[in-house]
Amino acid sequence: MESSQGQFRVELQKEQLIFSSAHFITFAGNICERLHGHNYGVKAIVEGPLDENRYVVDFIAFRDNLEKIIRRLDHHMLLPKNHATIAVEVGEKEVLTTFEDKRWIFPLEDCIILPIVNTTAEEIAWWIAHELRAAMKPSVGDAIETLEIGVDENNGQWGICRIPW
Repeated sequence: MESSQGQFRVELQKEQLIFSSAHFITFAGNICERLHGHNYGVKAIVEGPLDENRYVVDFIAFRDNLEKIIRRLDHHMLLPKNHATIAVEVGEKEVLTTFEDKRWIFPLEDCIILPIVNTTAEEIAWWIAHELRAAMKPSVGDAIETLEIGVDENNGQWGICRIPW
């Protein structure tokens, strides 16, 4: 029997796949967490058939592309662009962020404004997944079937997003 018969996946979870960022989220309608940070861990899984080299994807290209994306988040304030009650106003040098009677001003260079509703681990995983797919699709094509990204915000508390390739 040939090894191409079966389902295959590649998983990455390495020490360098970490980033440290600050954030806050809202929950239960109008509760807003205090500003805080995490040392996030990231893992990634792709599934698909074996290619002519007999692997799903090149480990090195997979790792390097993922590492470039998470480096963009490292040591930044993560802010949601699409939240209904958190307003994020980008100025020339500052970002004014408000929620009800709370107000924060951050240096623009210290912020990453993500196209998500809330800066939860799940939504950060969604963003990373879409960025990774966009970065790798030109070289990989449509050979991969699914991509899954996990973001660990507290040593075992994972937010996971799985998207079609």
